[in-house]
Order: sequence, then C-alpha cells, then structure tokens
Amino acid sequence: MTYGEQIGKVVHFYNNINVAVLRLSRDIKMGDVIHFLGRSTDVQQEVTSMEVEHEPVTEVKAGGEVAIKVKQRVRRGDSVFRIKFDT
Repeated sequence: MTYGEQIGKVVHFYNNINVAVLRLSRDIKMGDVIHFLGRSTDVQQEVTSMEVEHEPVTEVKAGGEVAIKVKQRVRRGDSVFRIKFDT
C-alpha cells in the first residue's frame, strides 16, 4: 500500500490540546490530506489548522516546523505523508 509522499516527521505532541509539531521535508498547505504512520499510529486527516510560533498560517515551506491540530494522538517519530488522490 502506498501512503503518498513523505513530507516530514512528528517532533512533539501536545496531548492536552491535540497538537502535533512537524519538522517538514516538503511543503504543506491547508486542505492537504495527510497520513500519520508509526508503530502504534495510523491516522489520516485533512489539515484544517496550522500555526508557526503561535500565528495562523496557510502554508509552510520545507525545512520549517509547524504545529497542526490533530484529531487523535500521534507520537514523536511518526512519519507524515501527503495523500495523493487520482483526479
């Protein structure tokens, strides 16, 4: 099974507010559908909320870090993929 292109890794998870901090190897933008995948993690969701240094953003370039609201727990070290849909 293919998960799309890898765009980064989870470097921190804030359990009390369900926010994951990602270190990006590729760009990400609002509306992307992403897949968190790890030993105990298998979560897909649309990106609906992103912040850089507590400021809302709509896009973040490769090499940056971004905080994303997640719908369930993810874990440090989980890989993050952007899902590609055939059109």
